[in-house]
Amino acid sequence: MAEGSRGLSHEAWGGLVLIAATAAALVAANSPWAGAYQAFLGLQITVAAGGRFLSMPMILWVNDALMAVFFLIIGLELKHEMLEGRLRDPRAVILPGLAAFGGMVVPALVYLGVTSAAGVAQGWAIPCATDIAFALGVLALAGPGLPPGLRSFLLTLAILDDLGAILIIAVFYGHDLHLLYLLAALLPIAGMLVLTRLKVGRLAPALALGAVLWVLVLQSGIHATLAGVVTAFCIPLRDRNGGHPLDHLVASLQPYVTFLIVPLFAFANAGLPLGELSLAGTGGQIALGVGLGLIVGKLVGVLGTTYVLVKLGIGALPEGMRLRHAAAAALLAGIGFTMSLFIGGLAFPEGSEMNAVRLGVLGASVLAAGLGLALLRKLSGHAGPASL
Repeated sequence: MAEGSRGLSHEAWGGLVLIAATAAALVAANSPWAGAYQAFLGLQITVAAGGRFLSMPMILWVNDALMAVFFLIIGLELKHEMLEGRLRDPRAVILPGLAAFGGMVVPALVYLGVTSAAGVAQGWAIPCATDIAFALGVLALAGPGLPPGLRSFLLTLAILDDLGAILIIAVFYGHDLHLLYLLAALLPIAGMLVLTRLKVGRLAPALALGAVLWVLVLQSGIHATLAGVVTAFCIPLRDRNGGHPLDHLVASLQPYVTFLIVPLFAFANAGLPLGELSLAGTGGQIALGVGLGLIVGKLVGVLGTTYVLVKLGIGALPEGMRLRHAAAAALLAGIGFTMSLFIGGLAFPEGSEMNAVRLGVLGASVLAAGLGLALLRKLSGHAGPASL
């Protein structure tokens, strides 16, 4: 959980690998290997255990199983921040917390306004999300000379944004709920809570119960990745021997998530076949709604909320930050990428509408990253008091 130049380098490399995976997906989807690419995503994989079988195509193993590990990391970091980090002090959370809220509400309204006549309201949450890894990666590429409080502000904003996205997925993107499986899911949760209460330091029992929980949640109709978040909150911060199982799990999983799982998700989901792209009618409105939601909605929502709260004296920017730094953070918050593509896949089936989502997300994320990086480099070395 430590921050510093080493952590920034890790984030920058993670961002570069993510960009490379996205480029590879675009090339694969628009090359003579497009058929092999689609065959890879549709490859049926079956796992057998205890006489039962679970069979899904590769794309769902990536989106439902591997991304559960991604959400596990998000949950672990959320728990750490709530108990010992930035989210422990409510005063430090007020400004980025409300800015995150504004940065979710305004993009949703922009999307709904643009697409009001298209009948695609289920995509309203797509531009609400922020790709925390990508945003921090771009910030790391900006180099030194920026106020340390900027990273803290952006990280808190992105963490709370991800928490909001998790709640949105849980509440709005379930389907055909099966109460029997939901009730059964309470058993592994109860087991993990007992382990947490006893401060058991061994991670294997909790992770095994988390795997059972994932299967039950998958069958329940609630999106299975949420099992990762629940499991995370059942990992103790400290065990009875003074160990740090939560931090140990984050350190063990983070490289795999950063350099394997998230890039693999990007490779599986960012493949936009340009030859099949149609912006006529609904597709164009979806792409425009998502794109404007991420670029305009995030900027207006985050920066506007921050400006009002600072002027009213309700919140204060971290030491060294100015509102122009908050503008850069608001632009980086428009990098929806992983989370936006993930929610897009829940809102729309594969086809022209999902391709429009990909176009809006990729275009807006690249533009937000470019504008944010340009502004950060312009501001680099000009940190001052928290004023205009």
